Amino acid sequence: MQITLSQKERLLLEDLKSHEEICILKYSNYANQAQDTQLKQLCKNNEQIERTHLDTINQLLNGTVPQMNQQQNQNSTQTPEVAKQTPSNISDKDICSDLLMAEKYVSGTYDTAIFEFKDTEVRDVLNHIQKEEQKHGESIFKYMESKGMYNVQ
Repeated sequence: MQITLSQKERLLLEDLKSHEEICILKYSNYANQAQDTQLKQLCKNNEQIERTHLDTINQLLNGTVPQMNQQQNQNSTQTPEVAKQTPSNISDKDICSDLLMAEKYVSGTYDTAIFEFKDTEVRDVLNHIQKEEQKHGESIFKYMESKGMYNVQ
């Protein structure tokens, strides 16, 4: 389905695109820096899903509403051109804290964007991505909790 985006919708998608690019970079960098193999794999898995999110946002920016039951991986091998901003000797706990904070922020940004789009199908696509961002946060939280890094009292 083809759509015409308002200026505000386009700006929101550009913001979401930059957030996805940063998430890809974070997960990629942290997968290489993590000490624990379970955390390395979590980062690699989430990175691949973030790449799919970026592909979806790019499709929306091109005026196409993607089918959510199909894999969108046109750009999945490309790494965003963003400067590396992560310390090289960061602890697994700090990696998780940073990733969890990023996922909370990105999920909130999707929430705001969802309310700003007039097209129901686009809202559904963005809602789908937001749910996956929340699952990323949940996977990080569960990892942290299992390793004694996050204490729910």
